[in-house]
Amino acid sequence: MLRRFGFCDKWRAWMRACVCSGNMSVLVNGCPTEEISIKRGLKQGDPLAPHLFLLVAEGLGALMRRAVEIDRFKPFRVGRDGVP
Repeated sequence: MLRRFGFCDKWRAWMRACVCSGNMSVLVNGCPTEEISIKRGLKQGDPLAPHLFLLVAEGLGALMRRAVEIDRFKPFRVGRDGVP
């Protein structure tokens, strides 16, 4: 998806590294445990998270619009005054 938004290889590698790697420890009775390796997912409070969410939401919206165009998905209304 990042490629389709025009991100170069270097930027995509940086984002992949931020999302797919990292270390953390847990506080137990106020003392940190040994570090454990995080293999995937965003960490709580990660400043990159809102931006990645917006990129994914935009991509999903585009996929849904395309599915409606080719008659693979029918829009539906939510609520009395909802828009399709």
